[in-house]
Amino acid sequence: MDILTLSAVTAVSRYVLPALALIILIRSAISMLSGKPEREVWGHICMPNGAKQPLTNWENVLGRSRSSDVVLDYRTVSRTHAALTRDAFGHWTVMDLGSKTGTKVRGHDVEGPVPIRSGDILTVGGASVMFVASTVREEEARAQSRERPGARIRPGVTNMVLTIFILLLGIQYTLAAPEPEPAVPAAFLALVVLLWSCYTITRSLDRTGFEVETLAFMLTAVGFGVCAGSAPRDLPKELICLLAGLALYFLTGWCLRDLGRVKKLRPLMGGAGIALLLVNLLTASSIFGAKNWMSVGGVSFQPSELVKICFIFTGAASLDRLYTRRNLVGFVCFAAACVGCLAAMSDFGTAAVFFTAYIVIAFMRSGSFATVLLSLAGTGFGAFIVVTARPYVLRRFATWGHAWDDPFAGGFQQTRTMSAAASGGLFGLGGGKGWLHNIFAADTDMVFGVVAEELGLILALLTVATVVVIALFAVKSAGCARSSFYAIAACAAVTVMLTQLILNVFGSLDILPFTGVTFPLISRGGSSLISVWGLLAFVKAADCRQNASFAIRLKRRRERRHKPGGEEQ
Repeated sequence: MDILTLSAVTAVSRYVLPALALIILIRSAISMLSGKPEREVWGHICMPNGAKQPLTNWENVLGRSRSSDVVLDYRTVSRTHAALTRDAFGHWTVMDLGSKTGTKVRGHDVEGPVPIRSGDILTVGGASVMFVASTVREEEARAQSRERPGARIRPGVTNMVLTIFILLLGIQYTLAAPEPEPAVPAAFLALVVLLWSCYTITRSLDRTGFEVETLAFMLTAVGFGVCAGSAPRDLPKELICLLAGLALYFLTGWCLRDLGRVKKLRPLMGGAGIALLLVNLLTASSIFGAKNWMSVGGVSFQPSELVKICFIFTGAASLDRLYTRRNLVGFVCFAAACVGCLAAMSDFGTAAVFFTAYIVIAFMRSGSFATVLLSLAGTGFGAFIVVTARPYVLRRFATWGHAWDDPFAGGFQQTRTMSAAASGGLFGLGGGKGWLHNIFAADTDMVFGVVAEELGLILALLTVATVVVIALFAVKSAGCARSSFYAIAACAAVTVMLTQLILNVFGSLDILPFTGVTFPLISRGGSSLISVWGLLAFVKAADCRQNASFAIRLKRRRERRHKPGGEEQ
């Protein structure tokens, strides 16, 4: 293919790339968001009058409150009386939630988690009901009746469109390089190989849902383009970090398959998160006022990015102790320690991200607005102290909304971002042909402007919409998630991503104060890339569609594991 032909491809691709991105987004969004969630039934509570109430979660509250999973409308029953909990292998336990009249199984008082078997009589506040667990045959029959993702909108076709998108993007940035840079085409070709390798792995596990990965690869491709335009020689490092992120994605998904394993890892993850932040705080040097970078063996990384995974893992992994006040207090202390360390590092943007995730986790675990309001009040007091002790934070807020009043000092980054985004128009100047990437931190803190300038406002807005679609999917999945852990972790993960997105885009456009956080999967930086792929594992684990999530064992594979001579899959 000669230079003129390649140039023509580049010119045409300016208009084709937004169309391809829109096709990818629409196909994925329809597959992810259409239809009502299909709840799974894991057992029943048989009432004295013969009525049956289904158990549609692995953690079910029994009580008089209308918000309970199983409503027992008796005056002797507390509002939240007891909890029925199921593990990944079908074993059930019951726990009293501090009720006044107590809970009994087979006539014996319940003190702590007590095993319960199908057919057992459960006495809740003097009211006797029967617990009946679903049989393996019933579960298998329900699984066969549920629709699998990919039946109407095939992910293979969407990935073919994504492959064309990646290759056209690679051609643009390859031709835009002032001198030949082999790393650019090699990185985009490697991205295509990784896309189809991950798809092959999930298909080999009989999983048919791949929309989350498809959207993540599309954002990653745009991120590779940003790196190719600003620092093409860093692309090999970005590719290595992508490999590490994918490894973390599958490893985290494997860990989430066994909730017993999750409970055992919870203290370790919490301790690791605090340790990383403390080591960072004590040993890191200050860069532009923030001590948020560490260097080990010549490799620099941001520990706070990895701590996000530890934070969500620890906050969501309450399981059978979900409703105990002591457990929630422990998480509040852990969250305060994390946010406090970040504030001491002067990394207030990341501290805001952690705090937002904390609010979501705290509310979903306690259901208490009082807990949230108390946390907000404490944070307001802490913010007052920070502004008093760090005057430059107040100056940054003073610039907010007035960037054009001082375009060569406080509003320098915001005014340049807005100018570049406007110069790109709807379809952009072409990959690597903008000027904003020459400004310091443009490919991280102002990356929305870089994408809008080079690839066009339409494509920049589609990247924002992609993160929003993933967030909507997580919220939809949380409504029918098997376990509270999956629901809380998925919502917290997308809260982190959405908060970063909002602070990055709106901050660079002077709609919000400029905080300097990254755009998920698009901002250049290996730590952020690894972290976001790890967060996506929580979203994938909450996917309640049949044969969609590799983080959930298929029933026939689970049963095979327990047969004599069976092996762990």
